[in-house]
Amino acid sequence: MFRFTKRITDYSQEISQASKYIGQGFNVTFDHMSRAPITVHYPYGEMIPSERFRGRIHFEFDKCIACEVCVRVCPINLPVVDWEFKSSIKKKQLKSYSIDFGVCIFCGNCVEYCPTNCLSMTEEYALSVYDRHELNFDHMALGRIPTVTAI
Repeated sequence: MFRFTKRITDYSQEISQASKYIGQGFNVTFDHMSRAPITVHYPYGEMIPSERFRGRIHFEFDKCIACEVCVRVCPINLPVVDWEFKSSIKKKQLKSYSIDFGVCIFCGNCVEYCPTNCLSMTEEYALSVYDRHELNFDHMALGRIPTVTAI
């Protein structure tokens, strides 16, 4: 008889514990149901990037000294720097600079270690295209400052 009553009390304790957990779950559910949605409907609503957002890279051709530090610090050796040595002025002269954003991991190392600050991160995040080869930006495309359009 003692074992039977012990089983009943254990069973009732388990039921009360389970109902407590179910009640806590319902509290969380009802709490989330009363909150306003925070989803941004992308094409119709504009996302506001955070302060340290790492978007598309902006490049200033006139400041670059073709030192290739950006290539050395990039984890995937991504920036392609083409230069020629001018013996008359005994310096490198930059011919072209390009970055493929289809491969870029947006780590920001190139911007951080650039000695002349010719690279900077913009807040542009809409880099979707139909052909992945359109994501290969040369120094002309990198030099354009993105225009922010409010919808």
